[in-house]
Amino acid sequence: MENRIRHEGIIEAVDGAKARVRILQVSACAGCKIASHCHTSDSKEKIVDVDIAGRPQQWHVGQSVVVSTQSTMAGKALLIGFGLPLLLMMAVLVACMAAGCSEGITALFMIFALVPYYIIVWLRRDNIARQITFRLEETNE
Repeated sequence: MENRIRHEGIIEAVDGAKARVRILQVSACAGCKIASHCHTSDSKEKIVDVDIAGRPQQWHVGQSVVVSTQSTMAGKALLIGFGLPLLLMMAVLVACMAAGCSEGITALFMIFALVPYYIIVWLRRDNIARQITFRLEETNE
């Protein structure tokens, strides 16, 4: 069985081989009846570009769809966005502390070490986008 992450959304725009889909990402407790009193629920609106090269005529603006991806893709995105930067910061922390740097200087080096990392991620964004793919499905309404 294929393990997929799915979110309902609405197509905002269709441009050639791409569809721009607005999804409302809701936490597990956001749908709770007392969520408005609890202040722990949250929801975020996201825009996702989905490749529709095989069937562009099937999709239209305003259509309700389900955007899905494999859970391994989510893991890859988390690794790129959070895992590798954390490892980089920990490596800089160990190196700076071993070199006898003060805590303030160590913190600055840890933050500045992320600048080249995220520049590299930004430069390779097209390659990353080809690896992390989304799929559109029609809703069952």
